Amino acid sequence: MNFSRLHQLQQRLFAWGMSKANAADNHAIQLTACSGYSNMADLKRSLLANLQGTVLEIGPGAGANLAYYPTDIHWIGVEPNLFMHSYLRQEAQQRGLHHVDIHGGAAESLPVETAAIDTVVSTHVLCSVDHLDTVLQEIQRILKPGGHFIFLEHVAAENGSWTRRIQDKITPFWKTLFDNCHPNRETQKMLVKAGFSSVDYEHFQLNLPVVSPHIVGIATKAPDTTINAPMATTASQLVH
Repeated sequence: MNFSRLHQLQQRLFAWGMSKANAADNHAIQLTACSGYSNMADLKRSLLANLQGTVLEIGPGAGANLAYYPTDIHWIGVEPNLFMHSYLRQEAQQRGLHHVDIHGGAAESLPVETAAIDTVVSTHVLCSVDHLDTVLQEIQRILKPGGHFIFLEHVAAENGSWTRRIQDKITPFWKTLFDNCHPNRETQKMLVKAGFSSVDYEHFQLNLPVVSPHIVGIATKAPDTTINAPMATTASQLVH
C-alpha cells in the first residue's frame, strides 16, 4: 500500500472514530477548576449557545460542537479531512442548522472574504495546524472589526513538570497517531503574541493523560480594520 492510500485510510478511520465520539464524550469528559463547569458539554454550551450572525468553525471534525449552536446562525465549517464532510452534513441536519456551508482546505488559507465573520470557533484544533502563527493571522483577517475568536485547546504543561516531559517525549508518536496533534504546543503564548486587541483566557484540567492542561477563552479583534500590537490579559472568568 502506497503512502497516499495509507493516508486516505487513516483519514477515513479518523473521521469514523470522531463521528462515534461526538456529543456523548462531551458529557463524559470531566473538568477540574473551570469556573464551575463540571463537564465539557456545559462549558461548550456556555461558549456557543448565544452566538449570532456568521460563525466560522475551524476543524469541526464530525460536528461535535453543532449541538450547542443556535439554529438560526450561518455556520461555516472549514474541515481539511474530506471524509468528515458527510458526517458534518448529517449532524447539522439532525441539529436543525439549515444555513450551513462546508469547505475543505487548510486553516492557513481560509476560503472567506476579509472582515466577513462575526465569530471564529476552534476547539482542539490549534494543536494540529502546521503553522499556528499563520492561522492566527488568518483568523484576524476574516473577523469583522470587534469580532471574537473563541478557543478551547489543550496546551503544553509547565516546563519541568512530569507531564511536560512526557509530552515532549511522546509528541513524534502522538502526531502520527492523532492527525498531527502536538501535545506540547504552547498555544497560549502564540495567542498573546498574535496581535489581537485583547486575549482573555483561563487554565483548567481534564482527567486525561498527556493532554490534561487546557485553556479556554476569547480573543477580540481591534474595533477598526488595523491589527493592533500584542496586548493580552489572563482572566479567571469566561466572558458569557
